[in-house]
Amino acid sequence: MTRFILKRLAFLPLVMLAVTMLLFAILQFLTPEMRAALYVKDPRQLASVEQIIDKYGLRDPVYMQWGRWVVQVAHGDLGYSETAKMPVADAIRAFFPATLELSILSFIPILILGVAFGTLSAVYKDKWLDQLTRLVAITGYSLPSFVLGLLLLMIFYGQFHIFPPGRYSLDVDLLVHSDAFRHYTGLLSLDCLLNGEFNAYLDVTKHLILPAATLIYIDLALLLRITRSSMLEELGKDYIRTAKAKGVPGPVIVRKHALKNALIPVVTLSSLIFITLLGGVVITETVFDFPGIGRWGVVAAQQLDIAGVLGSTLLASGLFVVANLVSDILYAVVDPRIRVN
Repeated sequence: MTRFILKRLAFLPLVMLAVTMLLFAILQFLTPEMRAALYVKDPRQLASVEQIIDKYGLRDPVYMQWGRWVVQVAHGDLGYSETAKMPVADAIRAFFPATLELSILSFIPILILGVAFGTLSAVYKDKWLDQLTRLVAITGYSLPSFVLGLLLLMIFYGQFHIFPPGRYSLDVDLLVHSDAFRHYTGLLSLDCLLNGEFNAYLDVTKHLILPAATLIYIDLALLLRITRSSMLEELGKDYIRTAKAKGVPGPVIVRKHALKNALIPVVTLSSLIFITLLGGVVITETVFDFPGIGRWGVVAAQQLDIAGVLGSTLLASGLFVVANLVSDILYAVVDPRIRVN
């Protein structure tokens, strides 16, 4: 297993290089003047675009441009984002903690509720709990996230004036940007608690509830369906019938036998859900005006901020590559029958 992990880790840089080649090939459809934004480190350099084109050879053959850009990225220089008004690396550090905080708050309930109710739905097939679970799964799977988000905003913020959009109120904004507030983790709700600002913590949490609820309902639907289908398949196999014939209690059969074997597709889907959340839930962050990595990527694309688009895309690509590795490792942890030679 260790050998397999090391082998996959060795392939990660090659996969990322292939991703950069694809992205850079797409960028060749843009003019050299537009691609010059990738090499800008300071907004004052935008006044001398021709000098940047000549300096970095943006009219040279594509493979030479790609090589220079990869070296630049390897040194942590991703260019300057016009939309964020800062270097791309700094923009990622600024926006990613908000997305991470929202992702963690959403993913934990998705995983717990999806596995628990998906399993119960399969065990109590065609009973009222199964019917309710299937209703939640069907509506969540078919309902667009922007529709659900707007409905929640209209009801809870428009009618009841609670759970506002954004990340925090004006008072908390002044607090977190003051010299007295220390950013320990970048996760604002946790940092508020560590700074002893309980009112600020409540304000930040209040802003997280609606976008988290939207993500939970939408992503929970798919995990419920996969867990239920996988459990039904396992519960219909011969070894389950044999265990029942031997008098093994039902809860033991479900917990120690069927569930563990049914978790393989659930592990794959769960890891992809989490990485998708980390990569930026574009629509949800846009609807709720939440300043995460997905919303920044959308704004960058709308304003043709090439460096910003490329930086956010590279981040999402890297996260997906890592997610596939983690999924492969978890397979063997969940199911000992799987062995990698």
